[in-house]
Amino acid sequence: MSSEEIILGDLPAGIVRADEAYAGRVWNVLGHTYTTKIESASTYSWLSLDPAGTGVPPHVHPTQDEFIYVFEGVYTLYLDGQWTTAGPGDLVQMPRNLPHAYYNKQDSVAKSLFWVSPGGKLANLFSLLHNVTDPAEVVRLSAANGVDFLPEGAVDGA
Repeated sequence: MSSEEIILGDLPAGIVRADEAYAGRVWNVLGHTYTTKIESASTYSWLSLDPAGTGVPPHVHPTQDEFIYVFEGVYTLYLDGQWTTAGPGDLVQMPRNLPHAYYNKQDSVAKSLFWVSPGGKLANLFSLLHNVTDPAEVVRLSAANGVDFLPEGAVDGA
């Protein structure tokens, strides 16, 4: 997948089938597989497969609310200043400007549907992060595309 700019428009009508990615967009972001389910100016959604031992450190979306609907596995979450967990059937709500993180500390893959509102630059960010392995580059690209990572050590236990 190239890192061409993704232009977000109106929400299209239709169905994205379970085995499909919207516009064929599937990304490897630090070991996670993100399969785009919808992208528009109003929302961006992706199916996330999170291998055992992976996670996303504490960060903030200054302009987006983020949600996780858990299908499989258990996520350890930093949310609203404390650590908690969410499992199958749980909906995690992460308002804009709230530092949050998630980790799969289980021995198996976790699977969930994530979405943000509004769509913002997240689809473009995932395109840029595809197969990037340098954490410093991930932080730099994220900051330029509307996601701010907290400094290492800012959250105990992260």
